[in-house]
Amino acid sequence: MSKKSSGYAARSLIALAVASAFPLHAAMAADAAAAAATEAAEGQAAAASAPDTATKGQLETVIVTAQRRAENIKDVPMSIATLKGDKLDVLTSGAADIRFLAGRSPSVNVESDYGRTFPRFYIRGLGNTDFDLNASQPVGLVMDDIVQENAMLKGFPVFDVDQVEVLRGPQGTLFGRNSPAGVIKFDSAKPVFKQEGYVTLGVGNYSSKTAEGMFNIPVSDTVALRFSGTTQHRDNRVHNTNPVANTGTKDFEGYGDNAFRLQALVKPNKDLDVLFNYHERDYHGSATLFRANIIKKGTNDLVDGFDYGSYPTDGQNYQSLSTKGGSIRLKYNMDDITLHSITGYEKLKFYSRGDVDGGYGCTLFCGPVQAAKGSGPGVIPFPVETADVLPNHKQFSQEFRAESNYKGPLQWIGGLFFFDESIQIDSISFDSFTPGNPQNAAYAQQFQNAKSWAAFGSLNYTVTDKFKMRGGIRYTSDKKEFSASRYEPPASSGPFNINNTSHNVSWDLSGTYELDKTTNLFARVATGYRAPSMQGRLNGLTDKPSFAGAEKALSYEAGIKQDLFDKRARLSASVFQYRVKDKQLTAGSGAVNMNQLINAEKVTGQGVEVDFQANLSDEFSMTLGGSYNDTEIKDKNLFVQYCGNVNNNPSSGCTPTNAPGPFAGTSKIDGNPLPRAPKTQLNFTLKYSKDIGNGEFYAYTDWTYRSSYNFFLYEAPEYKAKPLTEGGVRAGYKWGNGKYEVALFGRNITDKQVLIGAIDFDNLTGMLNEPRTWGGTFKVNF
Repeated sequence: MSKKSSGYAARSLIALAVASAFPLHAAMAADAAAAAATEAAEGQAAAASAPDTATKGQLETVIVTAQRRAENIKDVPMSIATLKGDKLDVLTSGAADIRFLAGRSPSVNVESDYGRTFPRFYIRGLGNTDFDLNASQPVGLVMDDIVQENAMLKGFPVFDVDQVEVLRGPQGTLFGRNSPAGVIKFDSAKPVFKQEGYVTLGVGNYSSKTAEGMFNIPVSDTVALRFSGTTQHRDNRVHNTNPVANTGTKDFEGYGDNAFRLQALVKPNKDLDVLFNYHERDYHGSATLFRANIIKKGTNDLVDGFDYGSYPTDGQNYQSLSTKGGSIRLKYNMDDITLHSITGYEKLKFYSRGDVDGGYGCTLFCGPVQAAKGSGPGVIPFPVETADVLPNHKQFSQEFRAESNYKGPLQWIGGLFFFDESIQIDSISFDSFTPGNPQNAAYAQQFQNAKSWAAFGSLNYTVTDKFKMRGGIRYTSDKKEFSASRYEPPASSGPFNINNTSHNVSWDLSGTYELDKTTNLFARVATGYRAPSMQGRLNGLTDKPSFAGAEKALSYEAGIKQDLFDKRARLSASVFQYRVKDKQLTAGSGAVNMNQLINAEKVTGQGVEVDFQANLSDEFSMTLGGSYNDTEIKDKNLFVQYCGNVNNNPSSGCTPTNAPGPFAGTSKIDGNPLPRAPKTQLNFTLKYSKDIGNGEFYAYTDWTYRSSYNFFLYEAPEYKAKPLTEGGVRAGYKWGNGKYEVALFGRNITDKQVLIGAIDFDNLTGMLNEPRTWGGTFKVNF
């Protein structure tokens, strides 16, 4: 590296640090960097407009559609990251489900109380811990331009995906409702007019077997088909060691997950594209294991002698999910305007049953006869074996959009969006002490019909050759009709009806300033909105549904996007601050397996995000990312019920540390951070590749770190996740001009086991991260 290049890099990074620490003086710092950048960039070619124009050693240009147009990521005035190519292949090794995204992009977390289904997403600390099947999330997920509203739709397996985009911050203009935290956008690889395909076969520990394939064929000059699919299977790896009786499911954590996608591209002429998409998923396997009394009282350590492969229970455990959906996307290019029509339909059925008390038997509240039979592990105050069922779900969406494509300083997008969803949820329970574990007569039902429509528009204006501005606005109308009932034959309660209509105007304003051909500065202010939420998981005849009003977010961010070292490296960094009014939160219900929706007066957050990637040499490349998120609940009058187990069994109950609330068994949560929101996240990858023989050998390692976080709104040492570092490796060899590839992989290679979730109403019950997995794959391209 030349002295001139080294000096340029140092000055650029110093300017970034100053801009991050003192946003109001960013322009002054940027001017200094601009002078250095201009000197270093003199004589270089203009920025590449496509990957194939990059010279050897340069990073490929990243094209995104975050603003509903194809653009260079450097020109988009928001904090955005992408995953694709080799990195995406590595992170999904071993049939990893969508939770692989956790920590792989700054400020992003993903977790689940349902295993491979019902993922819960968090961006910049904003998410929703609610486990009810009707729960809404402030992070939108868009798959092939179709919003996936219900959480059960969000866990579709990741295969034959071209790119994943993470759009941080409110996305209330172009993507609409329920995205005040951001949007995660998946784009599948599309049909092309040439014959190609691949097949990947994999095996691993726990008798894991995977197969993935794609076949693309041009049927004619105007029609192309693309079929892709995956099948994933793992044997059970945990055994029921209940010593008392021969009851309950015997083995756990095995699964079968099958999915496919069929696409047809019809292009009768150069101006018209019609893309048909049909997809299905069929999953069956174990629900999450809730493990009783595995937390040491007063700590977040696992109890001495804990055995991952042992799970004593008297309950049944099973989970199944089937989804079907399709879309029709029409694109028509006129002389100066492009028209889009996007029609989507999704439906699903879901069943999840588990032993929530996490053990066997009953000691305290089941009478002396049952108590004499024994229980464990530890004290099981009362049995809880339940199932959540989603027998009916349908979603329809329609978007009409027009955009300008003429030359000139002013460009625009305008459109209409319609959404219609209907859902039924059954919450049932079972008698764990009767042979066969029959269903109890009591159960609860919820019904919801949600309709929404929106009108939106966005303007881009080139003020000067260096400065561009963008602004957008969206009007949204949401209407929900909700009903909940409780049945305890011969008695019943309800239906309790909640009908609500809400309206909102969201907007954003941003600007990009080009210091030179390698460096852009951006700033953005944006608002976001989440529609009101209802929940009716009624536990008794006296219970009533809970309701949380709409939440509204206001966010500010500023940052820098820069190409370094003749485009061999790329840096993106941003600072942000946001405020959410009437933040929707989910509180537990003490000693009952229930959640309650509440609104906090205000929640604030601030932090910094950095993404860096570089080709270090012809053989080494790396990525490095990190984020710091400081969130705070601000509501002096807000309190919640803390862990019910402290009352059921004080010797093994939790130890809440917040100031007590106005009623017994409650804690004030003013000043607490948001749950499941780690302050610090880091990710790192390093790849080595070298031509050997007639092929290429490569080795890849990836690591992610996140700091601790609270499981719930209140604080207790038992319910605070430990910091977690997880790493993976993959090594392989490609030959035959890339036609063949063989690889070995490992995930969570240190095999670190920590708590990632908990149940707080019965006993010190916890859930764990995935253990170490390893295996191998063989791939052939044709």
